Amino acid sequence: MDRRQFCENLARLRREKGVSQRKAAGDLQISQALLSHYENGAREPGLAFVCQACDYYGVTADYLLGRTEGRTEADPSAVRLERLARQLRQLAEEAEQYIK
Repeated sequence: MDRRQFCENLARLRREKGVSQRKAAGDLQISQALLSHYENGAREPGLAFVCQACDYYGVTADYLLGRTEGRTEADPSAVRLERLARQLRQLAEEAEQYIK
């Protein structure tokens, strides 16, 4: 799991839903402090929370975890292409850093 992407997605989805951390935490049946820790990367959630958050925000686990850019189920071939594109972007960034 790309922790940074997960944290960003979790916080973005909450803001887009227009709810406070306190409200979202209550709806997700966790403390506001724990949600804050998940959003800022201080703690890593378990699978049960990830599934619950996906249901709450109406997104796939792949999106929430930063594995895809699409928020809902997609054609498996499109998902594979998206992953390949992300890997190529990452390799290009690493190559650029190496060259510098």
